[in-house]
Amino acid sequence: MRISPEEEVKIIKEILTAMNVPEESSDIVADVTLDADLKGFSSHGIGRFPQYVDGLRHGTIRADGDITIERETESTALINGNHIFGHVVAYRAMELAIEKARNTGVGLVGVHDSNHFGVAGYYSDMAVMNDMIGVVIANTEPAVAPIGGRKPILGTNPVAIGIPSNRYYVSVDMATSASARGKLLEAARKGESIPENVALDAEGKPTTDPEMALKGSILPFGGHKGYALSFMIEILAGPLVGAAFGTAVTGTANPEEMCTKGDLMMAIDPSKMVDPDEFRAQVDEFIEEVKSTGDVLIPGDIESMNIKRRRAEGIELDEKLLERILGIARELDINLEIKEL
Repeated sequence: MRISPEEEVKIIKEILTAMNVPEESSDIVADVTLDADLKGFSSHGIGRFPQYVDGLRHGTIRADGDITIERETESTALINGNHIFGHVVAYRAMELAIEKARNTGVGLVGVHDSNHFGVAGYYSDMAVMNDMIGVVIANTEPAVAPIGGRKPILGTNPVAIGIPSNRYYVSVDMATSASARGKLLEAARKGESIPENVALDAEGKPTTDPEMALKGSILPFGGHKGYALSFMIEILAGPLVGAAFGTAVTGTANPEEMCTKGDLMMAIDPSKMVDPDEFRAQVDEFIEEVKSTGDVLIPGDIESMNIKRRRAEGIELDEKLLERILGIARELDINLEIKEL
């Protein structure tokens, strides 16, 4: 079935409210989750929501709490999320990065003891909406074997970058693995296969079975280049921010374990270096030069098209996901009525 964006938000907020999550936090979780579905990152949208419910039940996600600033300078901060919703922690971290960038030109905020925060591009978008460049990186629990190795050591380690423009949505949001782990989880739930050259089974053999891939490892994208980028992110989102790294990272996919991964949020104010109007104009000029070479898409075009389509056509709930959500509602004694679009 298909539901409207408004219906998705209603579902999420009703369930979180019944689980004693404060309204402000519920609003952020619902907005980030919807953002993923609208952009086409369904693996991080409402399909991921049951994981957060399980986290609340297991106590690995705290329904409420405060964020602690452990270290701070004029342009940097290190915060402890105290295991509340990762969406809320990341939102506050980017807010702080933006505030610092307004004063110094660059705001850099590290995060540890948080949780899975949904789609990384949501937070880089926050910087863009404040006329700044946004950069977000994170590590995740092991899913990727290093080149030449068979044991998963690295996470899927996403990176998102957003850049202000007058005419275009300019954003890249991607895993440094050949596939996000969430896409494998989604394929397993739907009983679908995954593309070739994405993952290996536990014996190191290529597989298109998502269940076998989840027991094995995901390949880095672009061979040694993706591996090198993921390797560097593991350090920048691990030791640099007081978070775990390598096989010590837990809880980004398994809600029964405390989340030990880290995040790094950066906001850059172009006005501290160049005229901001000229900067945006030159970004547009470059994009138009790129597009003049043929039928060319830039990073962010597909997401823009997806948003328009999904706002009109709605968001799909597959049968298993629908059953899972309705089951959660019954367990919480909620009379959840889901309206089909």
